[in-house]
Amino acid sequence: MEFITPIFKWLHIIAGVLWIGLLYFFNWVNGHFAATLDGDTKKKVVPELMPRALYFFRWGAAWTWVTGMVLLYVLFWAGNLSIGESAGNMMFAAGMEVTIWAHTMIILVFMAVIVYDFLYKSSLAGNVRLITIVSFALIGAMVYSMKFCAGFDYRAFNIHLGTMFGSIMAFNVWYRIWPAQQKIIAAIRDGEAPDGDLVALAGLRSKHNTYMSIPLIWTMINEHTTHFAGGNLGITESTNWMGLMLLVALGWHIVWQLYKKSAKVQGF
Repeated sequence: MEFITPIFKWLHIIAGVLWIGLLYFFNWVNGHFAATLDGDTKKKVVPELMPRALYFFRWGAAWTWVTGMVLLYVLFWAGNLSIGESAGNMMFAAGMEVTIWAHTMIILVFMAVIVYDFLYKSSLAGNVRLITIVSFALIGAMVYSMKFCAGFDYRAFNIHLGTMFGSIMAFNVWYRIWPAQQKIIAAIRDGEAPDGDLVALAGLRSKHNTYMSIPLIWTMINEHTTHFAGGNLGITESTNWMGLMLLVALGWHIVWQLYKKSAKVQGF
């Protein structure tokens, strides 16, 4: 375990930098650049550029998720999830025993992918403000339940929130963005207009991933800070989950500001 942890942390960071770096390139650079190209130029550039970029994008996502799951097991789950036994020193708050709630919340972390996909294919998604409020409320309910129902300590509910975001993002890459982009690239290569619904789907899910990425990165580095490592962004220990939610909101605001900035950056 002492050998696995540092190696997989290293691989996790390398894969994450590759994935998230390309995500930001697509959303804040390439989209604005592609809008300046005429049809003939797109026909030449897109089939050459995008398959190469998307290759590293999707495999970066896959390796980030896989190495993250290995670390999640080694650091949090191994030896900690037997019902009723003494809590492990990294996962549960002091004095908390392992209950069915712990298993339920871990399942819900991954089931959130299905809930997310359902919500954003529903008519509710047409109202951006409403669906954003609903999404934030559901995230808050997850964090609250991990802390007060399952008894997770700050480090555990922090990283399981990151696991939820990372799983949704990886799902978007492999099952929504990449399949749509394959058809979009083929259409442009053949001189045809891409399906507008596919363009909208790929763009929206990529945008969602961008908004989730900054809170996700926070959950990855949180424990390596001095002040925030114990969840000190709260009036009391019982309110540190609110501090985490404030950081999610701050992350979303930063992304929104960067989207506005990227639209104003000009070429020569």
